Amino acid sequence: MEYRILGRTGVQVSTLALGAMNFGKIGRTTQDEVTAIVDAALEAGINLIDTADVYSGGESEEMVGKAMAGRRDDIVLATKATMPMGDERNRRGSSRRWLVTALEDSLRRLGVDHVDLYQIHRWDPNTSDEETLSALTDLQRAGKIRYFGSSTFPAHRIVQAQWAAHEHRLSRYVTEQPSYSILQRGIETHVLPVTEQYGLGVMVWSPLASGWLSGAIREGRGITTSRSTFMPQRFDTTVPSNRARLDAVEQLAKVADDAGLTMIQLALGFVTAHPGVTSALLGPRTPDHLYAQLAAADITLSADVLDAIDGIVAPGTDLAAHEKNDTPPALLDPSLRRR
Repeated sequence: MEYRILGRTGVQVSTLALGAMNFGKIGRTTQDEVTAIVDAALEAGINLIDTADVYSGGESEEMVGKAMAGRRDDIVLATKATMPMGDERNRRGSSRRWLVTALEDSLRRLGVDHVDLYQIHRWDPNTSDEETLSALTDLQRAGKIRYFGSSTFPAHRIVQAQWAAHEHRLSRYVTEQPSYSILQRGIETHVLPVTEQYGLGVMVWSPLASGWLSGAIREGRGITTSRSTFMPQRFDTTVPSNRARLDAVEQLAKVADDAGLTMIQLALGFVTAHPGVTSALLGPRTPDHLYAQLAAADITLSADVLDAIDGIVAPGTDLAAHEKNDTPPALLDPSLRRR
């Protein structure tokens, strides 16, 4: 396992990290399975575990807490807040009122007195950067979080938050967690140049593109991945963007075969090859899924392979741009672009 410095924090983290979104009812995993996955990940050298309060309504955090019991000091532990946690209108967002409560809830579920990295899961347009950063700075000074970061922020919001921290003399975001894969390369255009400029650590999620790059999805086969059962519209090959993904997968499969790699090795090797990326978050649902992904731990793609990938999906291109989670609100809500 290779290790890289997380931004400018000085903390060393594994290039493959364990994402816990599938722990609990989302992935239909039991506690025994989660513990086996965590055991295998730590044995392989993974030292970063990333979860969130919203994953299975808190169940993921509880399972991670039980699985890592007695090994807390060996783990760089990250969680997130801001997504809705119930129907009550103020149990969401990035206000001081909610973040203080949300962190206490996460610490209780995880069974710890602090987390190493606390992340704002999505940019909250209703809350000022000063409000959020001042709350996070106070939580950091209280010893409840060591560092804090953002997740899926558009580039201009990353810049704005860095400016706000400097202007108001507050601690700053030191990491960003964007979506990134061979099929979704849009962050290469704006986000990664910004994170590199500001020295942010970058942990990318969905490097296997929700299973499109797992090797299980190929032309002529029925799509039966776990994700396709509850997000069927993302896998309907009559949709042009999905057809484009399937066409790209077929070409990428040949590149992988010619290089003697699995599709998973190709996909993970691609994202970790970018100098702006610190770690790729794995999202296994079973120990077997994890073992298949760990096979990419020591993969370094050659220039020829990376060039071949560029020829299939051009740098900076999102094959499913409508699935991005950092779209400006005015593009989604007509009332915000009308006088």
